[in-house]
Amino acid sequence: MVFVALWLWLRTTPDRDASGRRGRRPRLVELTLVALVFSWLGDSVPRLLDGDAAFLTMVGFFLVAQVVYVAAFWPTRRRSAAVRARWSLPVYAAALVAIVAACAGEAGVLLPAVVVYASMLATMSILAWGVGPVAGVGGVIFLISDAMIALGAFAPTFAPPQKDFLVMVTYVAAQVLIAFAVDRHAQGGAAVRDAARTATPDVVGRG
Repeated sequence: MVFVALWLWLRTTPDRDASGRRGRRPRLVELTLVALVFSWLGDSVPRLLDGDAAFLTMVGFFLVAQVVYVAAFWPTRRRSAAVRARWSLPVYAAALVAIVAACAGEAGVLLPAVVVYASMLATMSILAWGVGPVAGVGGVIFLISDAMIALGAFAPTFAPPQKDFLVMVTYVAAQVLIAFAVDRHAQGGAAVRDAARTATPDVVGRG
């Protein structure tokens, strides 16, 4: 996640304005960087802990990352799956119910945390489509990756071969796809702003 965040940071370096001062990165980029930092904390900090404390710490940091992603994608919600592909909402709902139902038997007192996290993860995945199809696919893969973590923790019968490898590969792929889509979205916005700045003097001159 450090390398993904660094790549996005370098790719979206803001241009200098007329006075020579650097502007801010787009809100979408800034929040995605924050989400990547919390994702990295969720990967790293639990290694210093044991048992339930490690799991709850991981879920806590990942939950914050998902909340930040939801905030990042919210301005593009009119282009999300909730608007453009409403037929997909029952699919997301069914996946959410299936994950929670599979975990309910063993989750115990942690079930509310599972419900909250799964709901936020599904919301992020739905909203990610607003940033573009690449981010949307990344959101779906993210949902699959974290579903495997939940099922591995609370569903004893879920034991696919190389589960840890599959979780990590899908997790990294999801984050990379989202970062790539955010970069494309930011570059597109920058191109529009540059075109507007270039056209403005010409319009004023003709006026």
